[in-house]
Amino acid sequence: MVESRLTRTLLRLGSAVTLAFIYLPLILIAVYAFNKSVTQSWPIHTFTTKWFSTAYHDPGVRQALWLSVRAALGATAVALVLGTLASLAVSRFDFFGRQAITLVLILPLALPGIISGLALRTSYETFGVSFGLLTIIIGHATFCIVVVYNNAQARLRRVAGSLEQASADLGADSWQTFRYVTFPQLRTALLAGALLAFALSFDEVIVTTFTSGSEQTLPIWIFTNLARPQQLPIINVVAVAVILLSVIPVWLAQRLTREPTGVGGIAAAAAGARQ
Repeated sequence: MVESRLTRTLLRLGSAVTLAFIYLPLILIAVYAFNKSVTQSWPIHTFTTKWFSTAYHDPGVRQALWLSVRAALGATAVALVLGTLASLAVSRFDFFGRQAITLVLILPLALPGIISGLALRTSYETFGVSFGLLTIIIGHATFCIVVVYNNAQARLRRVAGSLEQASADLGADSWQTFRYVTFPQLRTALLAGALLAFALSFDEVIVTTFTSGSEQTLPIWIFTNLARPQQLPIINVVAVAVILLSVIPVWLAQRLTREPTGVGGIAAAAAGARQ
């Protein structure tokens, strides 16, 4: 009993130290966002909320935020389409090079961001592509695809292929089988993958630095203004906003644990085939 209590105490202490190590810097940024002074010194003597209004009305911040949202949405859309198709191909079909696709897709995420960014920039310059929103979306999609692909692959491994075969036996074509059987099994995994991809794209800095040209996403705006002492309070406010916008999709993705059953999908596919 003594050892059990000691073990539990040590585990709780270790968990508390780990959480403090991860979240204390984030909490400190949030506290400094309410600091009236433009200098970051401890303890804080006067608190204010004026920097939130200043950041909200700053045109540079608003433009950077809107660009980040558009880039994340575009990269997520591309990742959803390509990641889903790749996962279906690997899971449901047998072809030459099938085993190597996973490695090829994961490689861009495993490479250092500066290498991926440099490779993308070189490609854009070689083919004469103008830097802007499109180049940012393409750059972000290269690593967002992996998130969607892995989520879809993990779900498809738990879905028996016999369900799709039964759907075909009942007269459903490939599209009806996907619509009524495969997609209901995949939708929560795809939604979770999309949310994680959005958060990953929204926070990206290194690849964006090489692919954005003169455009500034919100993380790039923060990085650029770090050298301006007068901007520190606004940077802290923007950082708090980025933290919140990143936490929400990650939390929602974690909550998407409900897995639909396949029997109803087979029946629906059969009904669609008879129509």
